[in-house]
Amino acid sequence: MSELLALAIESHGGTKRWNELKAVDGDMSITGQLWTRKGWPDALKDVHVTVDTKSQLTRYQPFTAPNKRSVCRPDKTLIETLDGQVLEERNNPRSAFENHRPETKWDALNLAYFSGYAMWNYLCSPFIFALPGVATEEIEPCEEDGVRHRRLKVTFPRSIATHCPEQIFHIDPSGLLSRMDYSAEVVGGVPTAHFMSDYKDFGGVKIATKRRAFRRGADGTAVRDAVGVAIDIADIRLS
Repeated sequence: MSELLALAIESHGGTKRWNELKAVDGDMSITGQLWTRKGWPDALKDVHVTVDTKSQLTRYQPFTAPNKRSVCRPDKTLIETLDGQVLEERNNPRSAFENHRPETKWDALNLAYFSGYAMWNYLCSPFIFALPGVATEEIEPCEEDGVRHRRLKVTFPRSIATHCPEQIFHIDPSGLLSRMDYSAEVVGGVPTAHFMSDYKDFGGVKIATKRRAFRRGADGTAVRDAVGVAIDIADIRLS
């Protein structure tokens, strides 16, 4: 493990504490222009999200209706009733995004897949950077708003559902993730600058309670005329 990755993991709570956990539960509201463009403007307002820390599994409740929830794994996406009756399902859900463009509308299973894998990545970083098959490399630092940030290039294997194989994470002087740069394949590959802030300590793990994603310009700066995704976390519970 590189020194920078070790710093980030320790700053977010450390490997020992993370390995004690089985799940992270969060109450949050997810809004922004992306959801409107995809045909789901208010679908993820006031949702409860559960992510498994031992495998890539995410649940949203409610999901598109008060009596429904979503279940997302890399190989299968489900929409079911609260008592577990399967209403819709899709194997190999990523294949359903082939030939999608930024303006392509999503069905409910598309929404379940993207929101599911994305939130698992967000709530489990940077701990997942140390998983088998994930490669990390410190690259040149950058300065943003007068603050020097170290940067970590993370390359994910195809076994992990994520935005794209290679992503760049900015790490602030305290060791916390402050920004991630990626081009989400299932959203048409729009270059994105995604900022994390307002960290709070939840049971020994530090999690950003505010996230804002913007289109990334050719020079690498965020184009802040519109918020693509806004995530506001009200509470987190660890188990």
